[in-house]
Parts: sequence; structure tokens; C-alpha cells
Amino acid sequence: MSGLTLADCFDPTGERFGIPTYPWRYAPEGLATRRQLRARGLRPGGQPVAAQVVRRSRRRRAGSLVGYLYRVDRALPVRPITPGRAAALAAAMLARRTCPECRQDAGYCIPPSLGVCVPCAYPDHPASPRRG
Repeated sequence: MSGLTLADCFDPTGERFGIPTYPWRYAPEGLATRRQLRARGLRPGGQPVAAQVVRRSRRRRAGSLVGYLYRVDRALPVRPITPGRAAALAAAMLARRTCPECRQDAGYCIPPSLGVCVPCAYPDHPASPRRG
């Protein structure tokens, strides 16, 4: 799908791409991406992809970006977060912020490229804060 024009992306019957396809920002009302559903407090809820939107992309190797669309009328409300899930998420984030070398909360997620907090990775750097 490289070198797409606006007309190439318009396939409302799904004859060419297998599912209804629209140019970026030209999808009909009643269809939304996952992000758009989430902004409305909804989720796809197991429904199949109803259509797709396509646009050209200079960065992607395939030359096009595809966004899958779901029917808004079939979407379900987002499940509320339970206290157990909130506690598990807080524990996971604390683990990502805790330096395995000095065992302190760095206040940010430890970069996987370093594996430790910045002061432990660069102890001799003048801008590195000293921990006591």
C-alpha cells in the first residue's frame, strides 16, 4: 500500500482490502479507534474490527499507517479499576523506579539501557547527585 492517494484508500465496501477502508479522517460517524473509544470511556469489548483508516507515512517501510476502527454502538464501558489491580499497578511502578544497586526509589523509571539509576551508573560524574 505504498504511494497511496486519497482515492486508493477509499473502499467502503471492502472489496479491495477485505474490510471497509477509508482515508485518514474520512471515516463515517459511529466508528472509532481504540484511543477514541477510550477517550469516551469505552472499550471494543471483543467485537471484530469493523473498518480501517489508512494514510501515507514517509517513516514506515510499508509506506502507510493503518488505524483499526470499531463500532461505537457495540462498545462496552471501560471496566473500573479494582483496589487489588490498583495496588498491583502501584507495586509494579515502584519496582520500575527502585534501583537494584542502591535500593532507593529514584523518582523515575530506571532506564533499561542503564539497568541502574543515573547516580549509580555514573558515580564520578560532577552533575551526579551524591547519595548519603
